[in-house]
Amino acid sequence: MSDDQTQEPDDSVGAAAELLGDRWTFLILREAFFGTRRFTEFAEHLGLSRNILSSRLKTLVTRGIFEMHPYGSGKTRYEYRLAKPGRDIFPIVVALLQWGDKYLVESQEPSVVLKHTLCGKDANPHLVCNSCGEPIELGDVAPIPGPGASKWVRDRLSQPPPETSDNDEG
Repeated sequence: MSDDQTQEPDDSVGAAAELLGDRWTFLILREAFFGTRRFTEFAEHLGLSRNILSSRLKTLVTRGIFEMHPYGSGKTRYEYRLAKPGRDIFPIVVALLQWGDKYLVESQEPSVVLKHTLCGKDANPHLVCNSCGEPIELGDVAPIPGPGASKWVRDRLSQPPPETSDNDEG
């Protein structure tokens, strides 16, 4: 990074955005959640150039999102299977799916329905408090530094929030 560029803040959102923050990475993850495991299948389903796909998959393997597993008689080819950190990205992809259906696609109906295999009904996942079970909206939480907060996060969250009014658009 050159001296004239601003360094990313030392926080979890910045680190996650650095790893996941491009279109192809999220589309690779979407395909993995749809069951895609093999390089040729990713390339076919995404229409992505082999060099970009190879680069993204290599990064995702290096960062522990995917694990490589040999398959076939010669065991010289590999499948990309989601590791625990990769499976834990599922709620993020579901949130993007729901937000995209609500604000970006033309259809008034969901583009993908998530059927809950345990009860057989259509699922509509949402964010809830793990203590009381109530749904969580933006105005229902206050960010405070956690035990692992960096100095940047502690300093940032010690500042009072800017004054806003009910009619603020931005």
